[in-house]
Amino acid sequence: MPPNNQFPAQPPVPAAPITSGPIPVDSTATQTPAKPTPKNPNSTQNSLLLSEVRDNIVIMADGTFRAVIACKSINFDLMSSREREGVEFSYQNFLNSLTFPVQILVRSQRVDIGPYIDRLVNIRRTQDNMLLNVLMDDYINFIDVLSQEANIMDKSFFIAIPYFPAGDLSNLKDQAKGFFGKLFAKPANSITKIDTATYQKAKDEIKNRVDSVTAGLFQLGVQSVQLTTKELGELYYNFYNPDTAVREPLGNFEGVTATYIKKGQGDAIATPVEGSF
Repeated sequence: MPPNNQFPAQPPVPAAPITSGPIPVDSTATQTPAKPTPKNPNSTQNSLLLSEVRDNIVIMADGTFRAVIACKSINFDLMSSREREGVEFSYQNFLNSLTFPVQILVRSQRVDIGPYIDRLVNIRRTQDNMLLNVLMDDYINFIDVLSQEANIMDKSFFIAIPYFPAGDLSNLKDQAKGFFGKLFAKPANSITKIDTATYQKAKDEIKNRVDSVTAGLFQLGVQSVQLTTKELGELYYNFYNPDTAVREPLGNFEGVTATYIKKGQGDAIATPVEGSF
């Protein structure tokens, strides 16, 4: 034992060399997992009532289906009294022949006269006749003043055809009871799941209903056509973006690689869907 209760001096520890490169990290060491990014329950995607648009059908968030038919208007005021009675009688028979609910939508949209005026200006620049140039200037000024003083509206007519896998009558009762509750309730962050058999049955039933409605409208003299997947996308884009849709129309769908998308787990993640839901 050393004197004065002193332990022998320990050898000095060599200092670590100073390097300019990155400090090595032990890959086997336990690392703290990153915290997940909190979800935003008030995002625009969560507020939408639809889940997917595919095969000319709108799949709603509650698992029901919709098809939309665009109708061309007829001039009822210019018809004779006999023609009006025929249209009214045919319309009455059409409504009585329906065995499922439908929704008739009349949409009024302001017409943008800007592209038409730009076209007239370009035509006027290539016109050599002085008299025609003066007349075109007057006409362009008249159209410009008219578009500023009056709202020039365009009306579009649609018929929405629903299909409820659980039955039309039961779903109508549920919608009537909980209308205000569903209107102000926050949608749940869930993914709509539909099996293949239910989806195929819905496609067949939607097709039969669309054929029945188009045949009934043909008896009225109203031309109608079912909206395709692209046209449905443009319709929803115009509804949710009424101000920018006029000047910024939706792009061409042919350049899109993923035709169908659905909401996935996480924030702002789109997953292509090909064969199943």
